[in-house]
Amino acid sequence: MRVKDVLQRKGGDVVTIGPDETVRTLVELLRDHRIGAVVVSDDGSGIHGIVSERDVVRQLADSGHEVLDQNVATIMTSEVHTCEPGDDIAELAERMTELRIRHLPVLVDGQLSAIVSIGDVVRHRISQLTDERDQLEAYVQQ
Repeated sequence: MRVKDVLQRKGGDVVTIGPDETVRTLVELLRDHRIGAVVVSDDGSGIHGIVSERDVVRQLADSGHEVLDQNVATIMTSEVHTCEPGDDIAELAERMTELRIRHLPVLVDGQLSAIVSIGDVVRHRISQLTDERDQLEAYVQQ
């Protein structure tokens, strides 16, 4: 299974935010879209960073509510790990676990195309296992 297989079910929508937007705006985006991370991008295709719920919580604990009025660029992770549509899902899950990250932007020709979360990977794997179980049950019942 490949990243592109996950994206066929999930789609390629990516929520982005500019680096000069406030953390308050970021929190509203996370809430409104019911997501755990946002790609930081000026134009929706390049990547400046990524910022997650975890980043916000850490900064709130360190700096207090004043962080909500700071720019997203002050709390984002600048070194962004990415993947491509042809990457293997099992290897991707292993890499995400090893790096302790839950979101990977998907690049096509160096441009932002989608984002994959660990939840997407797990859902896809569960679906795959369910299909295999159903096929085995049908075979046994014949």
